[in-house]
Amino acid sequence: MQLIIIGVGRLKEKPYRQMADEYLKRLSRFAKMEEIEIPDLSEPEHSSPALEKQLKDREGAGILQKLRPTDHVIALAIDGVMRSSEETARVLEKRMATVNGRLVFVLGGSLGLSDDVLARADEKWSMSPMTFPHQLARVMLLEQLYRFMKILAGERYHK
Repeated sequence: MQLIIIGVGRLKEKPYRQMADEYLKRLSRFAKMEEIEIPDLSEPEHSSPALEKQLKDREGAGILQKLRPTDHVIALAIDGVMRSSEETARVLEKRMATVNGRLVFVLGGSLGLSDDVLARADEKWSMSPMTFPHQLARVMLLEQLYRFMKILAGERYHK
Protein backbone atom coordinates (compact mmCIF):
# COMPACT_ATOMS: atom_id res chain seq x y z
CA MET A 1 0.00 0.00 0.00
CA GLN A 2 1.29 3.41 -0.92
CA LEU A 3 0.42 6.33 1.34
CA ILE A 4 0.62 9.80 -0.17
CA ILE A 5 0.40 13.15 1.56
CA ILE A 6 -0.41 16.10 -0.66
CA GLY A 7 0.10 19.37 1.17
CA VAL A 8 -0.26 22.95 0.04
CA GLY A 9 2.89 24.89 0.85
CA ARG A 10 6.47 23.92 1.47
CA LEU A 11 7.83 23.09 4.88
CA LYS A 12 10.27 26.00 4.80
CA GLU A 13 11.16 26.26 8.47
CA LYS A 14 13.88 23.79 9.42
CA PRO A 15 12.18 22.37 12.57
CA TYR A 16 9.03 21.41 10.61
CA ARG A 17 11.07 19.82 7.82
CA GLN A 18 13.20 17.88 10.32
CA MET A 19 10.15 16.55 12.17
CA ALA A 20 8.40 15.59 8.93
CA ASP A 21 11.51 13.82 7.65
CA GLU A 22 11.86 11.91 10.93
CA TYR A 23 8.29 10.62 10.74
CA LEU A 24 8.62 9.80 7.03
CA LYS A 25 11.70 7.74 7.91
CA ARG A 26 9.87 5.95 10.75
CA LEU A 27 6.86 5.27 8.55
CA SER A 28 8.97 3.78 5.76
CA ARG A 29 9.14 0.44 7.59
CA PHE A 30 5.34 0.17 7.51
CA ALA A 31 4.38 1.56 4.11
CA LYS A 32 5.70 3.24 1.02
CA MET A 33 5.33 6.97 1.69
CA GLU A 34 5.40 9.93 -0.63
CA GLU A 35 5.01 13.60 0.16
CA ILE A 36 3.88 15.97 -2.58
CA GLU A 37 4.01 19.73 -2.03
CA ILE A 38 1.74 22.06 -3.98
CA PRO A 39 2.82 25.72 -4.12
CA ASP A 40 0.76 27.96 -1.90
CA LEU A 41 -0.39 31.22 -3.36
CA SER A 42 0.20 34.53 -1.63
CA GLU A 43 -2.87 36.07 -0.14
CA PRO A 44 -2.96 39.87 -0.24
CA GLU A 45 -3.35 41.59 3.13
CA HIS A 46 -6.76 42.98 2.19
CA SER A 47 -8.35 40.20 0.20
CA SER A 48 -12.00 39.65 -0.55
CA PRO A 49 -13.98 36.40 -0.23
CA ALA A 50 -14.02 36.22 -4.03
CA LEU A 51 -10.23 36.51 -4.23
CA GLU A 52 -9.79 33.92 -1.46
CA LYS A 53 -12.05 31.50 -3.34
CA GLN A 54 -10.04 32.09 -6.52
CA LEU A 55 -6.75 31.37 -4.72
CA LYS A 56 -8.20 28.28 -3.04
CA ASP A 57 -9.52 27.05 -6.41
CA ARG A 58 -6.09 27.50 -8.02
CA GLU A 59 -4.39 25.59 -5.18
CA GLY A 60 -7.13 22.96 -5.49
CA ALA A 61 -6.44 22.58 -9.21
CA GLY A 62 -2.80 21.83 -8.33
CA ILE A 63 -3.95 19.14 -5.89
CA LEU A 64 -6.38 17.59 -8.36
CA GLN A 65 -3.64 17.34 -11.01
CA LYS A 66 -1.67 15.05 -8.67
CA LEU A 67 -4.57 12.66 -8.08
CA ARG A 68 -5.23 9.48 -10.04
CA PRO A 69 -8.72 8.10 -10.73
CA THR A 70 -8.02 5.06 -8.54
CA ASP A 71 -6.82 7.08 -5.54
CA HIS A 72 -8.80 6.91 -2.32
CA VAL A 73 -8.69 10.51 -1.11
CA ILE A 74 -8.98 11.54 2.52
CA ALA A 75 -9.30 15.30 2.95
CA LEU A 76 -8.20 16.73 6.27
CA ALA A 77 -10.85 19.29 7.18
CA ILE A 78 -12.17 20.85 10.37
CA ASP A 79 -15.68 19.54 9.64
CA GLY A 80 -14.48 16.00 8.98
CA VAL A 81 -15.06 12.95 11.16
CA MET A 82 -13.14 12.97 14.45
CA ARG A 83 -12.08 9.70 16.02
CA SER A 84 -9.64 8.51 18.65
CA SER A 85 -6.24 7.26 17.56
CA GLU A 86 -7.32 3.66 18.13
CA GLU A 87 -10.53 4.06 16.11
CA THR A 88 -8.69 5.81 13.29
CA ALA A 89 -6.04 3.09 13.23
CA ARG A 90 -8.79 0.50 12.67
CA VAL A 91 -10.36 2.61 9.91
CA LEU A 92 -6.95 2.99 8.27
CA GLU A 93 -6.42 -0.77 8.51
CA LYS A 94 -9.71 -1.34 6.66
CA ARG A 95 -8.83 1.19 3.96
CA MET A 96 -5.40 -0.35 3.46
CA ALA A 97 -7.02 -3.77 3.00
CA THR A 98 -9.74 -2.65 0.59
CA VAL A 99 -8.39 0.28 -1.45
CA ASN A 100 -7.09 -0.77 -4.86
CA GLY A 101 -5.13 2.41 -5.51
CA ARG A 102 -3.10 4.80 -3.44
CA LEU A 103 -4.36 6.15 -0.14
CA VAL A 104 -3.98 9.92 -0.41
CA PHE A 105 -4.25 12.40 2.45
CA VAL A 106 -4.84 15.99 1.37
CA LEU A 107 -4.03 19.06 3.47
CA GLY A 108 -4.98 22.54 2.33
CA GLY A 109 -3.10 25.76 2.81
CA SER A 110 -4.04 28.70 5.00
CA LEU A 111 -7.36 29.12 3.17
CA GLY A 112 -8.32 25.46 3.40
CA LEU A 113 -9.35 23.12 0.59
CA SER A 114 -11.32 24.07 -2.50
CA ASP A 115 -14.85 22.83 -3.05
CA ASP A 116 -13.60 20.73 -5.99
CA VAL A 117 -11.04 18.94 -3.81
CA LEU A 118 -13.63 18.32 -1.10
CA ALA A 119 -16.04 16.97 -3.73
CA ARG A 120 -13.31 14.60 -5.03
CA ALA A 121 -12.53 13.32 -1.53
CA ASP A 122 -13.85 9.91 -0.57
CA GLU A 123 -13.74 10.85 3.11
CA LYS A 124 -13.14 13.85 5.33
CA TRP A 125 -11.20 13.41 8.56
CA SER A 126 -10.59 16.01 11.23
CA MET A 127 -7.68 16.11 13.65
CA SER A 128 -9.39 18.73 15.80
CA PRO A 129 -12.03 21.46 15.67
CA MET A 130 -9.15 23.90 16.15
CA THR A 131 -7.24 25.50 13.30
CA PHE A 132 -3.50 24.82 12.92
CA PRO A 133 -0.84 26.25 10.61
CA HIS A 134 -0.61 23.97 7.57
CA GLN A 135 3.07 23.19 8.30
CA LEU A 136 2.20 21.98 11.80
CA ALA A 137 -0.86 20.09 10.56
CA ARG A 138 1.34 18.13 8.14
CA VAL A 139 3.75 17.14 10.90
CA MET A 140 0.80 16.21 13.12
CA LEU A 141 -0.66 14.04 10.34
CA LEU A 142 2.66 12.25 9.88
CA GLU A 143 2.95 11.66 13.63
CA GLN A 144 -0.59 10.30 13.75
CA LEU A 145 0.03 7.99 10.78
CA TYR A 146 3.09 6.66 12.60
CA ARG A 147 1.01 6.22 15.77
CA PHE A 148 -1.68 4.34 13.80
CA MET A 149 0.91 2.00 12.31
CA LYS A 150 2.42 1.29 15.72
CA ILE A 151 -1.06 0.55 17.12
CA LEU A 152 -1.80 -1.83 14.23
CA ALA A 153 1.56 -3.56 14.66
CA GLY A 154 0.88 -4.03 18.37
CA GLU A 155 4.06 -2.12 19.20
CA ARG A 156 4.62 0.19 22.14
CA TYR A 157 4.24 3.87 21.36
CA HIS A 158 0.64 4.71 21.92
CA LYS A 159 -0.45 5.37 25.49
